[in-house]
Amino acid sequence: MPGLLDKRLLFVTGKGGVGKTTVAAALGLAAARAGRRTIVCEVARQERLTQMFGRPPAGYREVELAERLWAISVDPEHAQEEYLRDQLPSRTLASLLAHSSLFTYLSAATPGLRELVTVGKLWELAQLERRDPRKAPYDLVVVDAPATGHGLAMLTAPRTFRDVARVGPIARQADTIHAFLADPARTGIVAVALAEETPVTETIELGGRLRAELGTAPDAIVVNALYPERFTNEEAERIAAACDEARTPQLRAALRAALSQHRRARTQRAQLRRLRRAAGPVWTLPYVFEPELGVGELERLSRELERKL
Repeated sequence: MPGLLDKRLLFVTGKGGVGKTTVAAALGLAAARAGRRTIVCEVARQERLTQMFGRPPAGYREVELAERLWAISVDPEHAQEEYLRDQLPSRTLASLLAHSSLFTYLSAATPGLRELVTVGKLWELAQLERRDPRKAPYDLVVVDAPATGHGLAMLTAPRTFRDVARVGPIARQADTIHAFLADPARTGIVAVALAEETPVTETIELGGRLRAELGTAPDAIVVNALYPERFTNEEAERIAAACDEARTPQLRAALRAALSQHRRARTQRAQLRRLRRAAGPVWTLPYVFEPELGVGELERLSRELERKL
């Protein structure tokens, strides 16, 4: 695990609904347990992480969740206003401009600006010297990034703005951020998938797009929620035969449930083999049979990652 956790910034992305927040939280816990001061960042006003830890929403504040582990929810509006405060001589002027209807319209009409100011905030959190010297630096910033397409747009936004602006402060800062994101020693990408056809296909395609657009590849691929293989095929055949002889509906339902899980596990293994053939090494996390994930479940998953990363 040293290579991954020694980076400054980790983007966790993948198809929606595959458990990116769970993996980001597990990575954050693993890093904190390894002695690294870590912050997990949600974007676009998401607040799932604090709920998992039984805490009130973080909002645009750095709040402590556990020892050496913090959280923040980065939304473009706050990030944009913070950027303007850094660029303009007056906080009042920055606030007025950020909340003016004209500037709001121009911002919405500028493709990629929301992604740029968001990733700019994430980059700032990853710096050893913060804009506000009163705020302590972090050893690692883990980003619960948007789903694949939007996550890739966030990663490429600085380069796009650098190429369009060419000169001036925006171009210089965009170039600085792009250089940081493109440096494999400082920035890593973790792709999360389920062992299902569509998420596996999207993960394979993400690898190709990363190589084409950023000249990089995922540092790790994590397949989440993998069902255990409880039965051999021979045992499954005996269970199927027993279903026909079951004397009670309850027993028949239990046997059918066991068969259903066996089929699901086999289908998942087929997709897992497909992903490994196309993308190389893959780490797995088990399915957690709980209605909701809390700190205890996240701790279990983080220790599972420690054994596999």
